[in-house]
Amino acid sequence: MIRAAGLAAFVGAMALGSPVLVSQARAEGPPKDIAVRSELYAIPSLTLSDSQFLKGDAAATAVTVTGEFRIARSNEKRPVVVLMHGSGGMGANIEMWSRVFNAMDISTFAIDGFTGRGLKQTSSNQALLGRTNFILDIYRSLDILARHPLVDRDHIALMGFSRGGQAALYASLKRFHKMWNKSGIDFAAYVPFYPDCATTFAADTDVADRPIRIFGGTVDDYNPIALCKTYAARLKAAGHDVEVTEYPNAPHAFDNPLSPKLVFLKSSQSVRNCKIVEEPQGVLTNAATKQPFTYKDACVAYGPHIGNDPEATAMAVQAVTGFLKTAFKPK
Repeated sequence: MIRAAGLAAFVGAMALGSPVLVSQARAEGPPKDIAVRSELYAIPSLTLSDSQFLKGDAAATAVTVTGEFRIARSNEKRPVVVLMHGSGGMGANIEMWSRVFNAMDISTFAIDGFTGRGLKQTSSNQALLGRTNFILDIYRSLDILARHPLVDRDHIALMGFSRGGQAALYASLKRFHKMWNKSGIDFAAYVPFYPDCATTFAADTDVADRPIRIFGGTVDDYNPIALCKTYAARLKAAGHDVEVTEYPNAPHAFDNPLSPKLVFLKSSQSVRNCKIVEEPQGVLTNAATKQPFTYKDACVAYGPHIGNDPEATAMAVQAVTGFLKTAFKPK
């Protein structure tokens, strides 16, 4: 098989009419990590405040976000992984994971929650978009996938990163499904990568009866994995299938193949020192001040780090692909 690393050389040789590579391509077929077809979808959604989302108030600004559906096979229904990006937008890790899953004959649906809202990033100003908006975008993507003839409705997983990981984690709450998910289907699994776990929502241990797998790094000073371990312990105590995988040397966004080893983000905001609780219901409150949380609160920190860790990435790819092979087995 012609690997992605040698794809550029292959294309150049094809242009020159190399008989050896032409013969090889005919014998082996195209690279398996390239989708046979891509479709772009407009996703009708809303831009709403966290309070509106938490109260089920749909009187918000209508917006159209987009989704890229990469179809692994064009002639039969396939499992799908929905991918939700983080505060930096559609990064290289979305492309990397799409290729990993396409090579497994799993289709992918990558949501761009920023461009349609006129945003490029929220890292330096997280107040630009409510913390829960991506959950609604995710549910709205299910409306599309539920009707697609090449989607195995029973085998759709959700995977998100950072802000998108937070959405992937809390999209599992039954309360949120009841208010906002009108597709008639649920995810087969939830796979949050380095999510923000600083918030305690009302009834947040009442989650879908599906496995949750959280991945992060010990040295992550953007979204500390310790907060996720605390939440996972509460979910386990409530009888749910949840596991946390921790990589000792992995910083935040460790699976981005184009990121340098370690980068200091001077202006990026982190709630690593905050304790945010939904109290009363529908209001996110700073537990220290007993006032509604804002990104001007003293607990909001600046200057986290991000960076690629190839070893952790390789282990995560092995863990996630192995997990999905089990999660997507016919029942």
